[in-house]
Order: sequence, then C-alpha cells, then structure tokens
Amino acid sequence: MGMNLGSGGDEDEGIVDINTTPLIDVMLVLLIMLIITIPLQTQSVSMNLPQGDPPPPTEQNDKVITVGIDFDDSVTWNGIPVANENDLVALFQSAAAEPEQAEMHIHPNRLADYKTVAHVLADAQRLGIKKLGIVGQDQFMEGQ
Repeated sequence: MGMNLGSGGDEDEGIVDINTTPLIDVMLVLLIMLIITIPLQTQSVSMNLPQGDPPPPTEQNDKVITVGIDFDDSVTWNGIPVANENDLVALFQSAAAEPEQAEMHIHPNRLADYKTVAHVLADAQRLGIKKLGIVGQDQFMEGQ
C-alpha cells in the first residue's frame, strides 16, 4: 500500500494575475470627480423675457422690421445692407424712439457666427427694442 504525497510544487502556486477590479473602481471614481469639477462652458446672452401670458394686443401693428444676418456675418435692415455697427446702432435707436415700436424679426442664417447674432441681440436689447423675435428657426432643425 502506498501513499500519494502529491507532487509538492503544484499545490503552492498562487494566482499570478493582477486583480483589476480595484483599479477599475479607482478609475471610475476619478472619472466622476473629473466630470463634476469641470465647469460647464456655456455662452449666453442675458435677456429680459416676459413672464406669464401676454395681454391681447389692443391694436394691430402691421409694421415689421427684419434684421437679417447672412452667412458672412453681414447685417441687413429690411433687405438693405448695413455698412457698419454705428449705422446699425443708429437704426436701433431710431426704431426704439418711435412711440409705437415695430416688431423686430431677427433672421440669422444657419452659417452665421453665434458671436454676431448674440451681438445684434444684445445691441437691440441694450438700445431699448421691446418687440423682438427670432424667425427662421426651422432651418436649424435636425434632418433638414
């Protein structure tokens, strides 16, 4: 009768692979901390928007001013090109000085710079334009 003592070296071998679970946990925690600490980079124009339901208009104003911003950042006032920013400011001031302001429609081209559109909107608000809207938003919809 013999006794089997084993081969001796085979039983003492441990697992030689590195346990990656703690490494993955540490990486996920670092990733979440990075996402939380990165400040959101948003560009915005502070505008005073009306709150609630507007009252119905007492009289109909058919006068509409269209300010177009083309792909090359050129600005037009009712289809007439505006030479420079000073002329645009003068046009905004004259429109704001009228007793009954006309509606102002800003029509930016899809390829126009955001900076130019934001600058025109900020100028309009700063100079006292009250009836302001952006038209042509259908060109920015997905799939078109």
